[in-house]
Amino acid sequence: MTIAARYEDGVFKPIDPVTIPEGTMVQVDVRPYGDSNRGKPRSVKDFEFCGMWKDRDDMSDSVEYVNKLRSRSRG
Repeated sequence: MTIAARYEDGVFKPIDPVTIPEGTMVQVDVRPYGDSNRGKPRSVKDFEFCGMWKDRDDMSDSVEYVNKLRSRSRG
C-alpha cells in the first residue's frame, strides 16, 4: 500500500483516510511526492527479498532448479 502524506511538525499526516487498525506498526519509505522517480519502477535489488536464496546449495543453478519444478507432474 502506498499512502501520500505531508510531514508537518514531526508527524507524517496522510492526505487521504487510511483504513488500517489504530496502532498498527508500519514501515515508511520516504520519497518526496511527485519527485523525478515517480512512475519509474523500482529495481528488484531495492527489495529486501532480493538474494534471500543465494546460499542455498539446491539452487546453485536457478534455471535448472525451476525447470525441475516445472517438469514435475501436478496431481
